[in-house]
Amino acid sequence: MSCLRWLLPPSTSPRWAYALTAIVTVTSVPGYAQSVPGKTRAPRVENKAAVTVIQAEDITGRPEREVTLTRDAELVKDQTRVKADTACYRQVEDEVHAEGKVRIWRFGDYFTGDELQMNMDTGQGYMLNPTYRMETNHAQGKAERINFLNEDEALVLNGTYSTCQSANPDWYLRSNTLNLDSGRDVGTAGKTIIYFKDVPILGTPALSFSLSGARRSGWLSPMPGFGSKGAAELTVPYYLNIAPNRDLTLYPKIIPRRGFQLGANGRYLGETEGGLYQGETYLEFLPHDKQYIPSTPGGSTDRWSVRSHHTQELSNDWSYGWQVRAASDNNYPNDFSKTVSSSTERQLLRELRTDYHGEFWTLTARVQKYQVLQDPESVVDPSLFVSRPYDRLPAINFHAAQYDVAGGFDWAMDSELTRFYHPTLLRGTRMVAIPQLSYPIIGASYFITPKASVNLARYDLDANETTGSKAEQLSRSVPTLSVDAGLVFERPLQLGGKEVTQTLEPRLFYVNTPYRDQSRFPTFDTDAATFNFSQIFSENRFVGSDRIGDANQLTAALVSRFLNEAGAEALRLAFGQRFYFRDQRVQLNSTTPVVDARSDMLLAATGRIAETWGFDSAVQYSPSQSRVVSESYTVQWLPGQKKVLNLGYRYLRNSFKNIDVSSQWPIFQRWYGVGRVSYSVQDKKVLESLIGLEYNSDCWVFRMGAQRFVTTSTKASTPIFFQLELNGLSHLGVGSPLEAMKNSIPGYQRLNEGYGR
Repeated sequence: MSCLRWLLPPSTSPRWAYALTAIVTVTSVPGYAQSVPGKTRAPRVENKAAVTVIQAEDITGRPEREVTLTRDAELVKDQTRVKADTACYRQVEDEVHAEGKVRIWRFGDYFTGDELQMNMDTGQGYMLNPTYRMETNHAQGKAERINFLNEDEALVLNGTYSTCQSANPDWYLRSNTLNLDSGRDVGTAGKTIIYFKDVPILGTPALSFSLSGARRSGWLSPMPGFGSKGAAELTVPYYLNIAPNRDLTLYPKIIPRRGFQLGANGRYLGETEGGLYQGETYLEFLPHDKQYIPSTPGGSTDRWSVRSHHTQELSNDWSYGWQVRAASDNNYPNDFSKTVSSSTERQLLRELRTDYHGEFWTLTARVQKYQVLQDPESVVDPSLFVSRPYDRLPAINFHAAQYDVAGGFDWAMDSELTRFYHPTLLRGTRMVAIPQLSYPIIGASYFITPKASVNLARYDLDANETTGSKAEQLSRSVPTLSVDAGLVFERPLQLGGKEVTQTLEPRLFYVNTPYRDQSRFPTFDTDAATFNFSQIFSENRFVGSDRIGDANQLTAALVSRFLNEAGAEALRLAFGQRFYFRDQRVQLNSTTPVVDARSDMLLAATGRIAETWGFDSAVQYSPSQSRVVSESYTVQWLPGQKKVLNLGYRYLRNSFKNIDVSSQWPIFQRWYGVGRVSYSVQDKKVLESLIGLEYNSDCWVFRMGAQRFVTTSTKASTPIFFQLELNGLSHLGVGSPLEAMKNSIPGYQRLNEGYGR
């Protein structure tokens, strides 16, 4: 009996448990339970025409009226089965009264008790001193009495509920009334106390949750936490399950130092006659921030943030969408960001676009506008100044292409018409057209692709009062010839005792583009391309259409791949370098040509040479200066479930040198350690760190730890978190440790995978 003490009503008044938590007042309405793994219950279908079959070792009475069953009594009607020591069955009423080791199965749910009264036709009745186990989520409990209201619904009086499987569960809730409605998939409790390790941790006058883990409306668990500057805050989310394809979560948040903030996140997806659509919008609003001092006298102290995206198909060929990011002021990311990515996001894009597709062409029209949030430290450190990109009001792009026409030719046409706007810089309209024609020659072990193209551009520039320049028109025509050729050799090979296929793939890429003076042309959206393996096989060394680099160059590369028996790539080794036969005269903002006979060398190695080991590496080496320009190395070790170790190193000369280590690892008996350190060797400081512990029990998980990341050049945030997650019910604690761990540690695996909304 000692192992069942948790099932019995408390001997003393539980009022003191309510005083233990400040969360009582905000959980006084139904709550939402997180998702639970397991099978979904099949629809309940009762066969009302089914007969009741009875059997026992001894049957007495009148068969047409009332019979008494003794010793191993059993009654079965459709999906309801009753067994007991003795039972009395009244045939006219289709009702059974059973006593002594009563057991009942209803649609997979299992109940035991001392006494049962039930109508086999309606499912109504009661059971005394019952225990129960539910099929859908394996929940269990015990009570003084269960009233069966119908086939789907049972009312548990002075009982308990837990998803733990042991007879003495680690956590359970005890309620004076607990309605378990399998038909509506909802459990509703009255006055409730949640116990953990037999200690009351939360009290609430009312509680509701999903029995199968399906989404449903209600209050989520309160979320105490700390803001980006360490200020305490309390969030009490409310979830609205509007429809199977729509939901809305409200995030009322109390920030004592600032005021009351309301957040809302709406998600939706669906289908119309035209096609699919989906989107998500997140809003935050804090009126009259008590701590915020506006940058301009008399400015608003209201703080807000918006994130929204939407995509929709209007027909098979036509779609549109938008993306919106906005904030009330420059300091918003510093004051309210909870992650590294959001704290460093300074260029907020607002875009509306539409796409129309034909059989071999695509037309895209969009408008783009940016809001720039300046780093507060840029006033004293100009290097932190965030430049404002040009707005595109609008940009229209057209692409058309056909392959293998007129005896094997490929042709393509790319064109654009863009109006560039900037509040302080030169403005204008750019029109670009790039027709190109190629003739691929492809064999079993080789390919040769000669291609000719021409870049045609026209600029209509506005007068600029700041610089005193007048309106003018500029145009250019820049042809390009290129030849891309390569060979593919294969051979069988033994690697690590396994049969693999090794390839050797030499490749040459020649480009010839004549020089055209473009020094008078603006640079609306153009920059030098990053030197990597993708870029060395492109005709233009610039990204964007404002500069077309002159070239007389040859790229040579050698790639070797190792393919396993399934054809998957286990290892790839690559080497590449570009050779220049003419000085590079076209530059972004300079008339000084670049005089180089050859480029830096690129070396790369990537693969997963074993099931548990993966790596990626890249090196850029300058032969003329005999030094490394940039390098990056990452190694991941995944020896088993919930075991991962990541090592990384990134270096760019005169810019940064960072070391990154992260891991999730079992420490001892159900305990797991998680951690990450990103360290700047050049600045001798930690850029980001995370340390935490997790404990995985059968029916609950505990997480705790702290994270630190940079919010500005001189400031950092150090949120702490701890969380107790009760599988199948809810989670309690401070902060969002699960989100921090998943975002910080590549390969992180949730301990209770399958739970959670």
